[in-house]
Amino acid sequence: MITINIDKAKDITKQRLRAEREPLLAAQDVAFQRALESSADTAAIVAEKQRLRDVTALVDTCSTLDELKALEVTPPVIEAIPVVEEVIEVTPPVEEVIEVTP
Repeated sequence: MITINIDKAKDITKQRLRAEREPLLAAQDVAFQRALESSADTAAIVAEKQRLRDVTALVDTCSTLDELKALEVTPPVIEAIPVVEEVIEVTPPVEEVIEVTP
């Protein structure tokens, strides 16, 4: 007979969830810095980061192995703020615009 140590299974699940959320938190850190630089609102980013941190607390509410297996880090509710590249038009120097005819 196989017995499952639910406490050990919870620890393993927490480790898995932490690994899954790591790149998502890193992306939100970048989005937060960009928002600060542009004086944009950071409330949604802060909320998303907290949601990602709280995902491991869900493990403590599980009582079966199937519940633990079903837990996953869902994609962000708020997408990272996209990078907007400024487009600068460069006009050619005046010498190139004027044609000189002999």
